[in-house]
Amino acid sequence: MNMRIGKEEHPVVSRDAWIEASRRLVEREKELTRLHDRLAQERRELPWVRIEQDYQFQTHDGPRSLAQLFGANSQLLIYHFMLAPGQEEGCIGCSFLLDHVDGIVVHLQHHDVSVVAVSRAPLDEIARYQARMGWDIPWVSSNGSDFNYDFRVSFRPEQVAAGEVDYNFKRQAPWGEEASGLSAFYRNEQGEVFHTYSSYGRGGEVLLPAYALLDMTPLGRREPAEGAKMTSWVKRHDEYQARPQAGHGHACCS
Repeated sequence: MNMRIGKEEHPVVSRDAWIEASRRLVEREKELTRLHDRLAQERRELPWVRIEQDYQFQTHDGPRSLAQLFGANSQLLIYHFMLAPGQEEGCIGCSFLLDHVDGIVVHLQHHDVSVVAVSRAPLDEIARYQARMGWDIPWVSSNGSDFNYDFRVSFRPEQVAAGEVDYNFKRQAPWGEEASGLSAFYRNEQGEVFHTYSSYGRGGEVLLPAYALLDMTPLGRREPAEGAKMTSWVKRHDEYQARPQAGHGHACCS
């Protein structure tokens, strides 16, 4: 038999048939897990680039170099957060991601990995939005330096006007002067800093457990095939209208 869900029909089978179908899916999932492990190894084997530029960042403890952002750890992850000077609110997608990352920073800090968010906005504008969102992640300003431009997550007006920018390792049309991404760095005992990896675009989905959970639900992500996907449903976490909590019954029964 089939059950209609919207405009589509979905098969309904016996428990034994479901178990057999699930067995086949698990094998495919195992293949993906093994591929993910191999890809992670290849990522670690990428060649590194020594950072020669003396990037300076504005922090609540005063100016800090890139090397100083590591703190006591030898590894550093920087999330390139889309918040330009003068913007009152951060990017919705970046905010969605930081909701996920903020709670795990303490665990990474105790595993030799520092995590810092970086934006071009001045520090006071960053602090205002961070206070609104309630995040504890270290968040610094690259305002006044070429850091964002060199890592190709910010673009000058003339670059945008030209109609193409370098982003995600290819030339493509920009959607504005800011983009997002994640970059990894290593600092050796001599204090030298190396750029080891960067991920842009949909590479950031691995940082979003909400998507992983949605992919396990019967209806999936429910995003449009074209146009805005994440922002078709995601809002900043303080912008959602209240709705019944799980286990509290349906609105029609309240």
